[in-house]
Amino acid sequence: MATFEGFGEKAIPFLKALDFHQSREWFHENRDLFEHELKEPLGDLVEVLTDRFAVEGLGLKGDRKKSLFRINRDVRFSKDKRPYNTHLSAILSPDGSKMEQGVFFLYFGLDRCFAGLAWWQPAKALLRAMRHAIATRPGEFRTMVRALGRNGLALDGQEALKRMPPEFKHVTDADLAEAIRSRHFIVRHEIDPAGICKPELADELLGFALRARPLLDWGRAIERTVPPV
Repeated sequence: MATFEGFGEKAIPFLKALDFHQSREWFHENRDLFEHELKEPLGDLVEVLTDRFAVEGLGLKGDRKKSLFRINRDVRFSKDKRPYNTHLSAILSPDGSKMEQGVFFLYFGLDRCFAGLAWWQPAKALLRAMRHAIATRPGEFRTMVRALGRNGLALDGQEALKRMPPEFKHVTDADLAEAIRSRHFIVRHEIDPAGICKPELADELLGFALRARPLLDWGRAIERTVPPV
């Protein structure tokens, strides 16, 4: 079994210094600090969560090689040429890749630290199936939302369409219409940056994943009805 002892005490200070310098030379001089304080602990956390998610039957997994996003920014098509992100992130998914839906996302940065369970930018067929399920089986959707609410969670309504998709204009119930306009289905858990250096972070994240499970199960039931591309 993997173990997680927390991020290093210099994890956030490193990101602050990186934000100030934004220099490849500075980063290479301090790479060992990055590896020890941030990257290796995040890899440990992903592997601990993989083990613990398996015990709970969540069907989400990852590893330290495939699951972590690079700290280097892709600046090829950006006016912002700063070479480094000021956050580190990772994803656990049904097959361990970054290409699946119904995922567990980790983000540790200067702006915020949070975890999310998400159906993020689902493909056209899956998104249409989710909207159809909301419109035709509203009881199942509302049961899922109520279960999240009892667990202290709510769907994030950011980036919703301003207008209803024409196919669903007949849906007039406010809660259903709001959900159908959604581009994503996601719940988030804010993490206190002061707590990321403690082993208990893994317990906190497992607890969040279990509380968010109604959204995961709802989406998976719909996903199974969509023919593979």
